[in-house]
Amino acid sequence: MDIDPTQPWGLAIDYAGRATLTEDGHTVHVNVSDTSLSSVIGPDSITGAYSPVNVTAQFTENGDGNAVLRGSGRVTVLPVGTDPVVPDRTAVQRAVAAALEDFRANVAQYATLCATWPTEDGSSGDDGSTTDPDPDTAV
Repeated sequence: MDIDPTQPWGLAIDYAGRATLTEDGHTVHVNVSDTSLSSVIGPDSITGAYSPVNVTAQFTENGDGNAVLRGSGRVTVLPVGTDPVVPDRTAVQRAVAAALEDFRANVAQYATLCATWPTEDGSSGDDGSTTDPDPDTAV
């Protein structure tokens, strides 16, 4: 992902902290938000510290038969002392990288799961072998 040096968070975000970008052929949705429960951004009345900021990136790819694979990543930017969080231009980049890695892991796990269960013709996995599911776990 290319970081835009003219933007505080490395990419243009809207008034609600949202942005959309394309990375590795995926449309990734990014959200930058503080973790407070207040609509006013200010220091906590008890601790005097500002809330951390979460940067999330997520995307979904849909396939035939309602097959869905997701990727998500999150980076938390912490305030220093009692100062507000300073925008980190690499936070979005790291969140997007985490989402892509999560997606790749989900693809591998999904492939492993699919190889565990035989198809209607009795084949399982890519090698064409047949397996009988464990009768205790078969549905």
